[in-house]
Amino acid sequence: MSQTTQQLTGLAESLVALARKKGADEVEIEISQGKDFSVEVRNGEIEKLEQAGTRGLSIRLLKDQKTAVVNSSDFKHETLNHLIENAVKRAQISSPDPFAGLPEFDPDTQLLDPSFNATLEIYDPEIETLTPQQKIELAKKTESIALQDERVVNSYGSSFGNYSGEVILINSKGFSGSYQKSSCSLGVYLQAGVGDNKVESGWYESSLYFQQLWKPEQIAEKAVQRVTRMINPQKVKTQNVPVVLEPPMTRGLLYFLYQCVNGRSIYMKQSFLLDRLQQKIANANVSVIDDGLIPRGMGTKPFDGEGVPVRKNVVIDNGVLKTYLTDTYSARKLKMKSTGNASGANNFYLEAGQFTPEDIIKSVDRGLLLTKTMGQGTNPVTGDISRGAFGIWIENGELSFPVAEITISGNLAQMLNQIEMVGNDLRFNSSITGPTIKVAEMTVSGI
Repeated sequence: MSQTTQQLTGLAESLVALARKKGADEVEIEISQGKDFSVEVRNGEIEKLEQAGTRGLSIRLLKDQKTAVVNSSDFKHETLNHLIENAVKRAQISSPDPFAGLPEFDPDTQLLDPSFNATLEIYDPEIETLTPQQKIELAKKTESIALQDERVVNSYGSSFGNYSGEVILINSKGFSGSYQKSSCSLGVYLQAGVGDNKVESGWYESSLYFQQLWKPEQIAEKAVQRVTRMINPQKVKTQNVPVVLEPPMTRGLLYFLYQCVNGRSIYMKQSFLLDRLQQKIANANVSVIDDGLIPRGMGTKPFDGEGVPVRKNVVIDNGVLKTYLTDTYSARKLKMKSTGNASGANNFYLEAGQFTPEDIIKSVDRGLLLTKTMGQGTNPVTGDISRGAFGIWIENGELSFPVAEITISGNLAQMLNQIEMVGNDLRFNSSITGPTIKVAEMTVSGI
């Protein structure tokens, strides 16, 4: 533990004691601090550059099952003392809630071994050694390589960003934990085509470790490939066809699924998966997992925002819904135990299958490769999906021509049961992620 971490831990402990002294029954202190950097480059020139130190402190306290939450970026003693006094007063005028409160402390699972964090590999000290000029050059190089392709007519910008920081969490139930985490990202967004027939696309990559981040050449090549394949899009007639989802599109589908298995949606009765535990809700080839312990995973962490240790939760096991994902509050409402998801999704993913993306496309006689969607168009209560979309038409197992001005619609309950093929191209480059998949039938609305 660094000297700074020790000092902040001491501050958090003193605030817990102070809040208890002023009348709070339960207290939670979270302190975060870090360094942010971001640069945006367009046509070789810097358009935006930000570099800042960030820090914040959050106090959650309860009095007679009444909750108050206050935040501050000012760590002065008099400021925090005044903040706690106001929080106690605010809690006293709040409405009591029998489900509110900190998680019960379990020393067998919540006394973390200080060496445990190192096994998660979520902090890369190399990121902090990169100079601003090196980061700027990465963005410039990515854009420059992409613009060398004559089919690319414009750049909307290339960007590099990174963050390094730490989180400290202390509560009055006995929990005390901290961890460091880092991340970096690089990407570019392009325009291709001529006249009124211009299309836009790009590619961005994220990683916790700099050496694992895609190189400028790889990102530029991917961005160029994605934008140029959409030149001269055509329209198609309205029809029901198989749809292949690329990994970014699978991620969007899984984000919707996460909303539907989130404990808050369940206890508020705002999910079509209400009362569906231990029932078949998907094809047998579908297994969905939330695992916060994957080394170098974008959503990996030792504990969630309440100090509950994260774990591997099998949400869907061979098509059967096994659990909802909860924080302490929603777990109490549902008479469950917290799954360690107070911070949201950890690493929420569809388990990889055996098929290559090429195999999946070859299996389609006539259908759509979905490459981009627009708008919201999802309803967790019914599972309905309807969104503007772009893609590439598939004929006789081959990519035929780009498609635009279409709407794709379906229902998540039906789609989960109609996932016929699951790809082997799963990558943990996002906290919600999945491989290429094939859905047996969706409605593509065109002309």
